[in-house]
Amino acid sequence: MPKRTATASSYSITMRLHTTVDHGVVGEVATAIASAGGMVTAIDVAESSAHRLTVDVTCSAADAEHALELQTAVAAVDGVEVHKVSDRTFLIHLGGKIEVASKVPLKTRDDMSLAYTPGVGRVSMAIAENPEDVRRLTIKGNAVAVVTDGSAVLGLGNIGPGAALPVMEGKAALFKRFGEIDAWPICLDTQDTDEIVRAVELIAPGFGGINLEDIAAPRCFEIEARLRERLDIPVFHDDQHGTAIVVLAALTNALRVVKKEVGEARVVVSGGGAAGTAIVKLLLAAGVQDVVVVDRNGALCADDEGLSPAHQELASLTNRGRRTGGLEQVLEGADVFIGVSAPGILKPEWIATMAPDPVVFALANPDPEVDPAQAAKYAAVVASGRSDFPNQINNVLAFPGVFRGLLDARAAEVTVEMMLRAAEAIALVVRDDELNASFIMPSVFHPEVHHAVATAIADSSATRER
Repeated sequence: MPKRTATASSYSITMRLHTTVDHGVVGEVATAIASAGGMVTAIDVAESSAHRLTVDVTCSAADAEHALELQTAVAAVDGVEVHKVSDRTFLIHLGGKIEVASKVPLKTRDDMSLAYTPGVGRVSMAIAENPEDVRRLTIKGNAVAVVTDGSAVLGLGNIGPGAALPVMEGKAALFKRFGEIDAWPICLDTQDTDEIVRAVELIAPGFGGINLEDIAAPRCFEIEARLRERLDIPVFHDDQHGTAIVVLAALTNALRVVKKEVGEARVVVSGGGAAGTAIVKLLLAAGVQDVVVVDRNGALCADDEGLSPAHQELASLTNRGRRTGGLEQVLEGADVFIGVSAPGILKPEWIATMAPDPVVFALANPDPEVDPAQAAKYAAVVASGRSDFPNQINNVLAFPGVFRGLLDARAAEVTVEMMLRAAEAIALVVRDDELNASFIMPSVFHPEVHHAVATAIADSSATRER
C-alpha cells in the first residue's frame, strides 16, 4: 500500500506530548511525522521543567486513519509520550461558528428606550403604515435564510437537519466574511416538499433572500420553483445555480487557455442531479451547442422512455446527436468533461480519447471523478473542487456576491441573465497576463471578485427594471 501524504488541513491535529528534557527529541518527532507522510505546521514548547518538556505539535494528515498513524509514529519515538490529541476541526466547531451581535450600544436606560420599548413601537407603527420601509428600518434588507432539510449534505448524503447545521453555520459565516451579509442557518425537520415550501413562506417576511442548500433532487427543483412563484424576494439554490455560475466562469477561462470557442466546444457532463441540471441549462444559455449528460445508466437520450421526468426534460435539451453508451464511449472526441457525480468514475486514460487539448473538471467532493494529478497527464486544463490542487472551482466565488448584489438592488428574483453576468465577472477577474492552465479561477480571497459579482448582479437587475 503506498504511503499516504498530507495535502490539506482538513485533518489537522494537535498532539500534546510529554518528552524528556532533550530538545533534540523535538526534531525526532518532526522527522517521524514527515516519514509517516504528515506535514508539521507548528511546534510549540508549552511548558518546561527540570524533568519534562510539554510540547504541542500541530500537523496535517491525509485523513482520519492517517492521523492515527501519525500518532503511532510519534509515540514510537524514544522519550515521548502522547498525552492527548485534539482535532482542530472539531475545536473550532465547539459552541458553533456564528453569533448574533448588537450593532447599537445597550449600556444605559436611554439606550434601551431607543432600541427597544418604548421607542421601537414608533418604528413598528411606521412599518405598518408603510411596509416598504421594513428593508430600511430592520435587518431584512441585509438578511438571508440558509435553508436545508439535511437530505443531500455535501457528499455525505441524507444525514438530517441536525447534522447539516455545522454546514449551514459555515455557509452563514462565509456570507458574512465575503458579502457582509447576515445569514441564518434554518434546518427544517421535514423532507416533505409541501411542508418545506410552507415553512419558508412563513419565515420569509424576516429575510431579504432565501438560499436553499443541500436539498436532494428532484425535490429541490419543485421547492425552488414554487418558492420563486410565491415569494417577492429572490430564491437561489446554491447547489444548482452557484455551482453553475462558477463552472461557467471556469469553462470560459479554460477555453481561453486552449483557444476554443464556447459555441464550438463539445461538452460531456457526468451527473444529472441538481448541480448537473443547472450547469447544463446555464451552459446552453451561454451558447454551448453540444452537451451530453451521462448518469450511472449511460448517456441521457430523449429516445429513452424509461427516464424520470427530470431526466426526460434534461435529455430533451441535450444530446442532439442521440449518442448512446457509457462515459467512456461518450467522452471520445469531446472537448470538455464536467463531473458533478461520484468519485473514481473517470479513468485517466479515457481522457486521451478526447479532442486535442481537453478540459477536465472533476468536481465531486471530497473525492473527485479522477485524480487531478493523473488527469493532468492527458488534459490541457484540469480543475477540481479541492483546495489542495490548482484551479479550485468553489461556490464561495459566487454566492456572497450574488446575494450582495440582489440585496443592494432590492431584487425580487434571480434571472438567467444575472447568472451569466456573474460568471463573466468572475472570469474577468483573472487578467490576461495571469491566465494559464494552472490559474483559470481567482482565489476566494481576491479583493475584487465578490464586489465584481455583486456589481454585475445589481447592474443586471437595474437593466431589467428599465
